[in-house]
Amino acid sequence: MAIEAEIRTALATLSPTMLEVINESAMHSGHAGDDGSGESHWRIVIKASQLDDMSRIARHRAIHSALGKDIIGRIHALAIDIQ
Repeated sequence: MAIEAEIRTALATLSPTMLEVINESAMHSGHAGDDGSGESHWRIVIKASQLDDMSRIARHRAIHSALGKDIIGRIHALAIDIQ
């Protein structure tokens, strides 16, 4: 399964009302962390009511927890935009 699909499946546990998973790897081609897979740099744009009452740090931790060590361990960079 491609990492994008894995990210979408993992974040479904947060019941998002809006979720965009954007592969930004091409923008970082040749830079540090580019492993040549084309799946190293990601941006998540998410809106989920479960995140509403959390601090910024708690929101990021919740997203990282939902993704799990396996997914986090296979990507170099993750940008998170919480709506």
